[in-house]
Amino acid sequence: MKRLTDVNIKTTAQVEDLLSEGNLRERMLALGFTKGALIDVLRKGPKNHLTVYKVRGSKIALRKEESNLILVK
Repeated sequence: MKRLTDVNIKTTAQVEDLLSEGNLRERMLALGFTKGALIDVLRKGPKNHLTVYKVRGSKIALRKEESNLILVK
């Protein structure tokens, strides 16, 4: 498994697990980052600090720190 930050743009990945806890974990689940969800990597910002993903039909931007907490296959 790899982290969501390691997935290239224009690629689809599937969520395997969340490494976050507490409020951040609840936020990720509410945004649709649940086990089995398909994530499309749309584009990355300057220096890859911010990435736009398509999750369950919605576009969501996450910081690198947040994307690092999502394991995908």
